[in-house]
Amino acid sequence: MMTRLRSGLALVAALAACVALTAAAPAQTYPNRTITVVVPFAPGGLTDVPARLAATLLQERIGQNVVVENKTGGSGTIGGQYAARAEPDGYTLFANSVADTQNLHYIPVPYSAIDDFAQIGFVVEGPALVVVIDAKLPYKTLDELLADARANPSKISFGTSGAASSPGLSLKQLNLMAKTKIVGVPYRGVGEAARNAAAGIIQGTFVFYSQAKALAEEGKVRALAVASPQRIPTWPEVPTLRELGYNIEGRGFVGLAAPARTPKPIIAYLNGKLNEVVQSDLFKSRMSVLGMAAPAGNTPEKLDAFLRAETAKQAELAKLSGEALQR
Repeated sequence: MMTRLRSGLALVAALAACVALTAAAPAQTYPNRTITVVVPFAPGGLTDVPARLAATLLQERIGQNVVVENKTGGSGTIGGQYAARAEPDGYTLFANSVADTQNLHYIPVPYSAIDDFAQIGFVVEGPALVVVIDAKLPYKTLDELLADARANPSKISFGTSGAASSPGLSLKQLNLMAKTKIVGVPYRGVGEAARNAAAGIIQGTFVFYSQAKALAEEGKVRALAVASPQRIPTWPEVPTLRELGYNIEGRGFVGLAAPARTPKPIIAYLNGKLNEVVQSDLFKSRMSVLGMAAPAGNTPEKLDAFLRAETAKQAELAKLSGEALQR
């Protein structure tokens, strides 16, 4: 009886060792060919720029080509579906973003941005949305703007990129909290809305940092607040909405993920190399110009937890927008 038990235990141990060796094998030879990073938006955008720089610097550190492939369409879901269905071997990666926490609340998405991916880590956090107004307007502070908006309902209009967009949702939150009726005017993109605010066609908008900063430096818009947890180091004179009594946070992020079931040793390897990239002086300096920051404590678990929490938050905002997908 004891001999059989020992034989059984030996067999279990041998099988476990074989499984461990099989799982470790890909990591021992990885990478040995080109890695593709799928970006689901157009070149030059807020997801593409940090992902592309990270890919270039990653290539230098791993000794293999790392190329960016822009697979656009479907509000980012075309590229997401392609990456989710790729072989889980570490050679197809995906640049995820705030769209991956928003899309499922508004449109059918044929994959899970959480369950169908193994998260690797953040590439960047940010940029934040900034409340800007036409620089020719008399308001010097957000309180002055909101006081006039309360006294004169519907007098003030803000551009958005749609009711379900980050700028549109931020405006809805501000109207609710401030008891105002600032009118949302939809544009094809928030950049167009910012240019129209600068031209005096509308009074203001929520726009991402890089566009806001450029227009402010040209004297065309005035920044009244930022929708970030802390003030932006490169724009310290602009207060946060939270400081002013409005608990509104609107900022982006870019993360890196692989298809689910990618071996854990490969995920760990990529996380280590990614952290070398995002903590490099070159990467930090390039991203700070865009109002983006390299994250601290950057682990797969941290990105996974963030995605889950942000997806739940966006579900509540979808209800607020009135545009939520009816299931």
